[in-house]
Amino acid sequence: MRIFVAGATGAVGRHLVPILVAGGHSVTGLTHRLAKAAAVRALGAEPVVADGLDAEAIKAAVAGAKPDVIVHEMTDLKDASDLRAFDKTFAISNRLRTEGTDHLLTAARDVGVTRFIAQSFCGWPYARAGDPVKSETDPLDPDPPEEFRRTLDAIRYLERTVTGSASPEGIVLRYGAFYGPDTGLFDGPFVAQLRGRRAPVLGDGGAWWSFVHIEDAAQATALAIERGRAGNIYNIVDDEPAPVSTWLPALAETLGARKPFRIPAWVGRLVAGEHMVVMMTQSRAGSNAKARRELGWQPAHASWRQGFAETVAQRSLGSKAA
Repeated sequence: MRIFVAGATGAVGRHLVPILVAGGHSVTGLTHRLAKAAAVRALGAEPVVADGLDAEAIKAAVAGAKPDVIVHEMTDLKDASDLRAFDKTFAISNRLRTEGTDHLLTAARDVGVTRFIAQSFCGWPYARAGDPVKSETDPLDPDPPEEFRRTLDAIRYLERTVTGSASPEGIVLRYGAFYGPDTGLFDGPFVAQLRGRRAPVLGDGGAWWSFVHIEDAAQATALAIERGRAGNIYNIVDDEPAPVSTWLPALAETLGARKPFRIPAWVGRLVAGEHMVVMMTQSRAGSNAKARRELGWQPAHASWRQGFAETVAQRSLGSKAA
């Protein structure tokens, strides 16, 4: 198949492209920076440079590639380790989830693309009630904290628009919190915060989180291209959702850092905001049962415990080599 990966040098894209190329697919990789075109080519894809928020540029890029499938992995996650100004941090990503999705879908319909896969998120968007681990049919938060609202609106828009598309067939992947070398939790700033005891547990740390190693996320995406059911959403997360009070101290220990401080929720609200307290005390995780059943996906890193340790070991080896 001819596959167009929008966001080819992003966290998922740079792992997904080689998988698709190895599978015999012809891949075009979209990046918005000319300087990254060589990196796309090194991954095995044909690079194309365009801004995901420029409708005409996206139309031309897709028309030139004439893909059978589009994978939408466009985000802007610089400074994503600072979540205090949440909606500001994700402002460009939210435009890519709304305007960017519309531009890609319009271009897809113009050239007869048959399948459209888009990135969403599994975790805090779920309603903060009931079981700590949610399935894809459980509702999203009807009344999120103010700092989450624009981001959750964008997520809702993307999921509704993509799953509601019949031509091309739309599929949404709700990824858990990413980790892996230089990715997500291990992108540098967060590790430094944890080592400096600047990433405390707020309140009881009772919020549940789901994680996914970036390589597993890419593998699941490749499977969704082949096996995902049209109009469906899949949680792409590992087998072991966990509360903050468990995983954050465990990560600190794995890094050789001291145990995180605990700060009362009321202090957290004053210092970091209500939304950060929610992420630490009330958020819900996701189940991967549907992805395992329908996609035949089995994460190589079944637990964040295994994956965190492996990632820290890789970082240590990389530092010694440097």
